[in-house]
Amino acid sequence: MYFILSKVLAYFIQPLSWVFILLAIFFITKNKKRKHRCLIAAIVILYIFSNSFLFNKFAGVWDIPPYQQKNNDVYSCAIVLGGFSGGDKSNHGHFTAAADRFIRGAQLLTTGKASHLLITGGNGSLDPGTFREGAWAKVQLEELGISDSLILIENNSKNTIENAKFSNVILQKSNLKGPYLLVTSGFHMRRALMIFKKEGINVIPYSCNLMRRDDLSFDDYFIPSAEPLGGWVFYIKELIGYTVNYFNG
Repeated sequence: MYFILSKVLAYFIQPLSWVFILLAIFFITKNKKRKHRCLIAAIVILYIFSNSFLFNKFAGVWDIPPYQQKNNDVYSCAIVLGGFSGGDKSNHGHFTAAADRFIRGAQLLTTGKASHLLITGGNGSLDPGTFREGAWAKVQLEELGISDSLILIENNSKNTIENAKFSNVILQKSNLKGPYLLVTSGFHMRRALMIFKKEGINVIPYSCNLMRRDDLSFDDYFIPSAEPLGGWVFYIKELIGYTVNYFNG
């Protein structure tokens, strides 16, 4: 029930949804004062959440900085959270914008920074079909020439809580000792880190797929852009999820 509710609520946490709701009220209501307030609110929300400077400032505060790994550091396992791929209507897999998670995980393994790689992810869709991210990712790793004995797969989780719970079982069965590197997107790392530590898994954050930009131009401070609107959806979801997970113990 919690899983379904989280998917439904996802449609209402987007700034553009708020703007459309306010505009709908603007056109429906006959109260002039309410019309004025809704229009002003819609414009303000649209401007704030399309401002690249404000988005980057928030991302810089929220994101966990990438871990600076030393040359002689070797970890028994790098845990890569799913969300970097998806399946089409025919359940054929493809990489998404978060593919950096997969790339960083494979890089840690092939460069000897991690001796094993655990991919954790099933399918988080309401209508999942037969596509399972973990199994698909394993095939991609094997095609890169990575030995099957170095790859661990968790294929049933639908969210980060299950990522941690199911990964813990696999790690214990594999007798791989922590600390482990936790590989996920920068916007997701803060919540993922909290959930994994609550599960009793000793992890070190290895952030990737960072949305924050350091090359802002003059226009980014004042001219609205569509890019931050999409980015805010991820951060708002994380803020809500972090708060809920924090108070759920």
